[in-house]
Amino acid sequence: MPRRSILSATERDNLMALPDGEDNLIRHYSFTESDLSLIRQRRGDANRLGFAVQLCLLRYPGHALEVDMPVPDSVIDWIAHQIQSDSAAWRQYGARDQTRREHFKELRAYLGLFTFGLVDFRKLAHSLADLAMQTDKGLVLAAQAMETLRQQHIILPALAVIERVCAEAITHANRRIYRALLEQLQPYHKRGLDNLLNVTPDMNITWLMWLRQSPLKPNSRHMREHIEHLKIFQSLAVPEGIGRQIHQNRLLKMAREGTQMQPYDLSKFEDERRYRTARIGTHRAHAVHPGLAAKR
Repeated sequence: MPRRSILSATERDNLMALPDGEDNLIRHYSFTESDLSLIRQRRGDANRLGFAVQLCLLRYPGHALEVDMPVPDSVIDWIAHQIQSDSAAWRQYGARDQTRREHFKELRAYLGLFTFGLVDFRKLAHSLADLAMQTDKGLVLAAQAMETLRQQHIILPALAVIERVCAEAITHANRRIYRALLEQLQPYHKRGLDNLLNVTPDMNITWLMWLRQSPLKPNSRHMREHIEHLKIFQSLAVPEGIGRQIHQNRLLKMAREGTQMQPYDLSKFEDERRYRTARIGTHRAHAVHPGLAAKR
């Protein structure tokens, strides 16, 4: 299972941020008569306020109240105002850990929520696969994962778990993309791509590095060099339209990766990743010869 982090510290904070501003507080943290009736059954301001805060957090963002979890004063004041309790009582809530657990259990039943388990992990990773085929941006995937869990009435796990789910979805999507790019390649295509990592006889650089070199204008003086570049591309004979079924965002990401990688690094990749990176990389290199290509 992938363990890499796909979110920055700022992105993590934004994903788990509680509502701010009156409009957002009204939208997410307004109580129904049924809510208020249940809250009033608690004894004391601290228990009523703590119970109400847990109710709000389980609804949005959708996770349980953790020990010593910071809750903004604006949120506490808004909730306290609705239930007519003293906001200062919040500091007294949870003196008994058992109280907080009992409240959580009752609220989970009241809201019809389920805890997140291994089966949910696998289902969520599978549901994110199509989105991961379009983008590998962690923030986009994590936001979709959280929204999916809310719709399914599943309590959000720790953000680190959501990150692992998203990383798993990206890994599966990458494999699908690699297979789609490579399924049309024959052995002679792969040999040609491998040969690009060999050193040229005269220039002491690999053929791939030579192809990456930005050519001069396609005039008569430099035509020979352009023709030599074109011959290399033609000799690869890679099938046309091989990446049309892959989302443009992912192709561009792989192209950037290919242009940043040194041939030595590419040579250490497993076959599947090496061929697709070299293939996309040569496609980008070919794109800098549009003037000559148009004259063929």
